Amino acid sequence: MKVLYLWLIKVISVLNVFRPKNKAIYIMSFDDNVDFIKTFAQTVPSKIDLVVLYRPDTEAAATDLAAFGIVTKPFKDGLKFALEAIPLLMAAKLIICDNYYAFLGGLIHRRGTKIVQIWHADGAIKKFGWQDPTTQSRSQSDKRRFQSVYDHFDEYIVASKAMGNVFVTSYHEDFTKIRLLGYPRSDQYLDTNWQQVARQRIFRAAPELKNKRVILYAPTYRPQQSFKLPSGLSDALAADPNAIVVVKLHPVLRDRETAVREIGNPRIKFYHELTTSDLLTVADTLVTDYSSVAFDFSLLPNAKSMIFFMFDLEQYQQNPGIQDDYLDWLPSKPLSTVRELRQAIIEAQPMDFGEFNEHWNTFNDGKATKRVVARYAQFLKSH
Repeated sequence: MKVLYLWLIKVISVLNVFRPKNKAIYIMSFDDNVDFIKTFAQTVPSKIDLVVLYRPDTEAAATDLAAFGIVTKPFKDGLKFALEAIPLLMAAKLIICDNYYAFLGGLIHRRGTKIVQIWHADGAIKKFGWQDPTTQSRSQSDKRRFQSVYDHFDEYIVASKAMGNVFVTSYHEDFTKIRLLGYPRSDQYLDTNWQQVARQRIFRAAPELKNKRVILYAPTYRPQQSFKLPSGLSDALAADPNAIVVVKLHPVLRDRETAVREIGNPRIKFYHELTTSDLLTVADTLVTDYSSVAFDFSLLPNAKSMIFFMFDLEQYQQNPGIQDDYLDWLPSKPLSTVRELRQAIIEAQPMDFGEFNEHWNTFNDGKATKRVVARYAQFLKSH
């Protein structure tokens, strides 16, 4: 089915290969780059139409962009997408993607069109692409299809050589495609005005967090239906009697909250209406595991400590895997038991994120959006 679908995309691409290239398209699976898209929209040449194609679960972000005057169109793979969106993509001079999109494998890559990967995370603890151990068990046709998508990208926007090397090894690409421009979304974490507004939003909705030590538990997404939070986790997270614990699970894992809620500890809170980005600005301690949220938190002035609670490390190393050198750059030793977690919460040892940020946030200086926008606005003007 996938082969037939990509064949259809290729046929439609061929039929539209001579369309005038008057579009710039952003393909959105994550809602983290809204500010970047708005800034970019203001610099796109008048002869170029900016269109945002978005996955349905980012509808709120798309609505925000539409209110700003940007054309937005929902999409999901299927016949309608092939018939309506592929001609649109074939009219693009610039395509910016925030994720892996399988349909790119069937798209004819027109000369003079640039396809850019902006990704959806600032760094990588977990593996993906060819580094994912499960990829090796896939069929040869699947592997060819994966590499075809990777090869469609002309440039990769990153904030560090470390992340550039992740793409080189994960996608089998050459480092000449890497652009060390910084990660646009990181600008907000270095913006004191944004920090202040974010804190105000949090304290209006959750005034009980003010003047308290806030411990934010934000583990990464896990696809396994069998995933369970370890026994004793709630007590360990709430080991500091003077702290409030905020649990922020991925929406897919929200049903796992039940066990934590049943403990009935009044110092453990759940704020589904508040974003993780905003919550980071009031957290003193971040407890996570393999999530890229660590790279964001380390940029904030309120970040005092990070705890990497990897209770399922052995399983996670098998699927999807974690970077081989993770012990060389994690700012603290990963923990595997609730006893270790409890002790770390109580000790609350302050950490220096200097080396960690130099490794992963090298080019995140608050001006990444400006550099990225300038590069691709100039590309649209000069071609």
